[in-house]
Formats: sequence, structure tokens, C-alpha cells
Amino acid sequence: MMAHTAFIGFGEAGIAFARAGCMAYDAMSHAAKQADYAAAGVTGTADAAGALAGAAVIFSLVTADQALPAARGCAAVLAPGALWLDMNSVAPGTKRAAAEAIEGAGGRYVDVAVMSPVLPARLDTPLLLAGPHARDAATALADHGFANVAIAGPTVGDASSIKMIRSVMVKGIEALSAECALAAHHAGVAEAVLASLDASWKPQGWAERIDYNLDRMLAHGVRRAAEMEEVAKTLSDLDVDPAMTRGTIARQRELGALGIAPPDGLSAKLAAIDSDRMDAMKKGSAA
Repeated sequence: MMAHTAFIGFGEAGIAFARAGCMAYDAMSHAAKQADYAAAGVTGTADAAGALAGAAVIFSLVTADQALPAARGCAAVLAPGALWLDMNSVAPGTKRAAAEAIEGAGGRYVDVAVMSPVLPARLDTPLLLAGPHARDAATALADHGFANVAIAGPTVGDASSIKMIRSVMVKGIEALSAECALAAHHAGVAEAVLASLDASWKPQGWAERIDYNLDRMLAHGVRRAAEMEEVAKTLSDLDVDPAMTRGTIARQRELGALGIAPPDGLSAKLAAIDSDRMDAMKKGSAA
């Protein structure tokens, strides 16, 4: 069989990235995916081996909990030297474990981080690549039609680390937004809360914003934790579980309790926090 491109997992991302002539396999029943395969112009197979036979490039686009099982399950049927593009949103450690399976079977593993929603961007979606085969993967992706590809580093995990750690902020803000908005809605003060946020949220870069946030937490974290305890009570009284707020209380109290006079600059603050934590760990070990 001639070398081709295959998709393992054919949900929203697979459909967005597919081109006519590719092969595809999805864990959903073969019959249930026929309309998706036909619309994308790909040939669906009843099992992964059928899609992978002779494939030179494989897009792994399964659910996060299936990323490692997919790599381990497919490794034995990969063509020698096939590129396994692991585009799943999983931890660097999970990607390194998947890489062991693929590389051990003679394949070439690439850590790929998908850095924005795939729709409507499709092949313009920004991708970060990492690992020893990243440059070969960049060429293959360009040949496929991707227009926004960058290499994050030479080691598997370099790309996924950026993706995962960025998600702390991106998805954390989403969750905080929901918690805040639901409470404001239940209290009947949504418009006033949103107007107040607009008035106090000045445009600034993330480095400047985080520097300011750490300054406030180091200087006033203990007091602010106590205030947030009352925020948690407010939300509970409104029948909104303060899940995110409980984390805020813990983090504010932790940094405030360090007793550090905030130094100037983000790097200096982070270094001071790390130093204090290391000292605390050493004292704990000695005890």
C-alpha cells in the first residue's frame, strides 16, 4: 500500500484537520462515523491496524485518557519510521511514556501541542512541536497544509509543558468566571459586578499582571485569605459551590505566610518564593 496519512481518533479535531485521501479510525462504532468519514473525504476503517497499514504520518487525536493506550496499542502495527504526531492534551510525563512505546516499536514520536480551538481555524490552528523528530514533523505538517507551526524544543514534553501550564491560567479563568458570574446572578447583582470588573481591569501584559498579583499576595495574602473565607461563605449562601475560591484561599494564605517583603520585578519575586520554600523544606528534613 502506498504511504498515506492516517488519523487515530476522528472527532472534532480530526475532522477539522483531515484532507481527502487520508485513512481514519475512531473508537466509536464504524457505522456511526460513516457520515463524518464521507464528509471529510477520508476512508474509515473498522480497526486501527487497517488505518495504519503503510501510513507514513499518523495524527493521534483521541480523548486525553486514551492518548497513552492508543500509542501502546498502535505501536506494534506502525510502519517503520512512521511519524506519530501526538496532538492530545496530556501531561509531559504521559507523552514521554507514549514516546517510549512508539520509539520502541521503530516509529518516530512527536510531541504536538494544539494551541487554540481547531474551529474555525482548521489548518491555520497554531501548533507547537517538540522532540528529536520535530523538524521532520514540521515538514510533514506543512505538506499537509498546516500554516502555523513552530518548534518548542528538542525534548518530548517541551511543547506539552507550555500547553499544560498555560491551561492553569486559561481554563482557570474560565472556571473563576463561571463561579463569579453564577454568584452574581443568584444575588441579582450581575450588572453591577461586571461593571465594577470593567472599571478595575486595566490593559496590561501578563508578566506585569502576575508581578502585581504576586506583590499583593506576598504583602497581604494572610489578610486576603481571611477575606476570601467570607467570599466562600457568600457563595455557599447563594448555593454556588466555592470550589475555585477555596483554592484561592489556600494560595493567598500560603504566599502571605511566607513573610517576604516583595522585591521589585517578577523574576525576583519568583526566586524569593522558591528560596523560602527550599529553606522550609530543609528545616523540615532536619527536624
